[in-house]
Amino acid sequence: MEAKEIIARRVAQELSPGDVVNLGIGLPTMVPHFLPTDIPITLQSENGFLGMAPMEGEPIPGIVNAGGVPCGIQQGAAFFDSAFSFALIRGGHVDVTVLGGLQVDAAGNLANWMVPGKMVPGMGGAMDLVSGAKKVIVAMEHCTKDGEARLLRRCSLPLTARSRVSRVITELAVFLVSPAGFVLLETAPGVSVETVRERTEADFEVSQDIKLMSFNA
Repeated sequence: MEAKEIIARRVAQELSPGDVVNLGIGLPTMVPHFLPTDIPITLQSENGFLGMAPMEGEPIPGIVNAGGVPCGIQQGAAFFDSAFSFALIRGGHVDVTVLGGLQVDAAGNLANWMVPGKMVPGMGGAMDLVSGAKKVIVAMEHCTKDGEARLLRRCSLPLTARSRVSRVITELAVFLVSPAGFVLLETAPGVSVETVRERTEADFEVSQDIKLMSFNA
């Protein structure tokens, strides 16, 4: 499996029956393809609806996710304007948000919206989502394309939010973000703790119950 599929499959296992879940643009939008069909989960799209689903067949005109990519809808989906959508988010009615990241640090800070000197469209709803959701999962590749660590002692890029990240899931590992810093919970098949340390700038504890990552079929 490619790195992004590994991450998306593992993220799907973090979601529980009855959860209202917001998925950020990019990698998180792959998660619906790996959700068990027998577990009721409601996906909220920042641009104004509850009941997002994987797209099947031809795109439905005008039905897109927050990244503008065509998506599917569940029977009984509800559509509303941006004001209502952000009232849900800011009011604490989203159980989980899954976002991509550029950097996460040991204090649970997230940087995911800009690299200084590069053109960006803006922060979008990321700041609201990270602040309003009950649980924040960052789904990102472990290192940059240049091999630089993304799990840091301290973020060097402009922050999206402070001390809000709950979990970090990469193609190599699953981390809990505790008040004391990162805790390694799982490693991917064939990946050693030493390999994770080599590719992680931040220090981390290793859980006494460390497990091997598994993936939905």
